[in-house]
Amino acid sequence: MGAGFIVLLVLVAFALIVLFRTVRIVPQQTALIIERLGRYSRTLEGGIHFLVPFVDKVRANVDLREQVVSFPPQPVITSDNLVVNIDTVIYYSVIDAKSAVYEIANFIQGIEQLTVTTLRNVIGSLDLEQTLTSRDQINAQLRGVLDEATGKWGIRVNRVELKAIDPPHSVQESMEKQMKAERERRAQILYAEGTKQSAILTAEGEKQSQILRAEGSAQARILEAQGQARAIQQVFDAIHRGKPTQKLLAYQYLQVLPQIARGDANKMWIIPSELTDALKGIGGMLGRGEGGGPFSGGDEDGGWVDPGPLKDAFDETQLEDPMQALAEARGMAGKASQEATEHAAPVKRVQPPMPRPADAVPEFEPPTAPTPPATEPIPPMESEDPNRPPA
Repeated sequence: MGAGFIVLLVLVAFALIVLFRTVRIVPQQTALIIERLGRYSRTLEGGIHFLVPFVDKVRANVDLREQVVSFPPQPVITSDNLVVNIDTVIYYSVIDAKSAVYEIANFIQGIEQLTVTTLRNVIGSLDLEQTLTSRDQINAQLRGVLDEATGKWGIRVNRVELKAIDPPHSVQESMEKQMKAERERRAQILYAEGTKQSAILTAEGEKQSQILRAEGSAQARILEAQGQARAIQQVFDAIHRGKPTQKLLAYQYLQVLPQIARGDANKMWIIPSELTDALKGIGGMLGRGEGGGPFSGGDEDGGWVDPGPLKDAFDETQLEDPMQALAEARGMAGKASQEATEHAAPVKRVQPPMPRPADAVPEFEPPTAPTPPATEPIPPMESEDPNRPPA
């Protein structure tokens, strides 16, 4: 029984080995290269497959997914004789497992060496600045050369990237100083441009502000002059409607006299000639206060005329358009300046005075106010209230 049991175990083990060599399950995106008696037989893809035990053999297991391989830094000389270290990254995928196994012994090593040689050829035709700024161009050239060379190996290069470009330390310091100086120059230019624009805008704003202030001052003066003119006209109309007598005017004149001498700096003030006439009139009124004086309620020359209710001075006030008034003021100023220029022109020849004929009209002389005789009494002033008793 012991020998039979051993034989049974041997047969079971042999059956398992045969089954294992016969049945193969291939994962997705994986290819198996099968050789039969040392020659290529077929390529197995994802799924279950059956082999002839001890006849068929698996030569290689190839991953069909996209692979990424990073190569160590490679020293490359540029056209301006500078040595730079460049790291490259290759993205590739196997499209033909048979070619990748039988056409080249180690396609990874082949891709690496081909990348180094191609990179040196491309970088050798560029200087350092072009190398640092032309990464896309370098990547495209590398991909084109690698894809063409690895096509017969069953490899497709999908992408090539330059991971790092490291120039020498001394050159890197010089480049940093150059970039710092360039940035400082740009900053100074931008600051100067900003200062210039700020000064221009400030001057323009001051100009517009002065123009607007001048326009506003002119309009304010015009409106103030119009208001003073209306006020004077209103006072003038009110006085003439009231028909003031000479006694009232003399009394008002005396009330204004103290305002002439007001002020601490007035050391001397001159009495007008009309003051004596006003004093005579006031004296005459005070001397006749008992009989027919100004407070007796009667006056032969006529009494105070009631002006009636005064109209509001602003009822019919219509302010002119400030722009129109300003234009008129400018026109009048221009006309006055032109007249002053014409009158200031030198006269070429002075004409002699013409003889005046006997029947000529005498020249106009301003009339002088007649002085009332001293013996003529000033009629008394009536009081504003007729029922008020005399003082």
